[in-house]
Amino acid sequence: MTVTFDRAINPRPSESPVRLSLAPDGVRPGRLDGAWWPRSRDLLIEIPSLVAELDQRWGRVTRITVNPAQWPEIPRRIPAAGHIIHVGWFTTEQDEHTIMVCSYAPPLLELLIVPPATDVVDAARLMSEAADPGGARTASALLGGEDDGLPEREVRTDFLPSAATPAAGTGAADRRAGVARMRAETWPAPG
Repeated sequence: MTVTFDRAINPRPSESPVRLSLAPDGVRPGRLDGAWWPRSRDLLIEIPSLVAELDQRWGRVTRITVNPAQWPEIPRRIPAAGHIIHVGWFTTEQDEHTIMVCSYAPPLLELLIVPPATDVVDAARLMSEAADPGGARTASALLGGEDDGLPEREVRTDFLPSAATPAAGTGAADRRAGVARMRAETWPAPG
């Protein structure tokens, strides 16, 4: 289940910024603190860029936890941003679509993990909803398309590269179509 790597790698080109959306500063977040949209399911490659960004915006990251349902390999330690991140996992205690990020500063962050294969329009909607201070849905509820009974909100895209900004048409019908596509996607269990 776990793999330990003692090498520091980060093949991510510097022109590919981390895709991260956090609740606004000074506002009590909703159920989630934001969302992260990794480009793959390889924690060893993805975590260094996430940690580098969070170290600057939030404080030095010390530990993360994930649910192994979404990650084929979980290294126990990952070199990132000049220090080592300790990695843990919970199978039943943690929503399989979240990552918990711990720092020296409280509180910890709970981020929705947007599946890497998600299209830009759906990812923008999910990231916007996860960072919404009024959001009351869990990560699994967001990915499952469960309705919270609240009016539809404007989709933020400021965290996406300008070339990836979704086109118009992110209304309820498009959202339902996106949810249907996401439901059709399944990630294989860790092997």
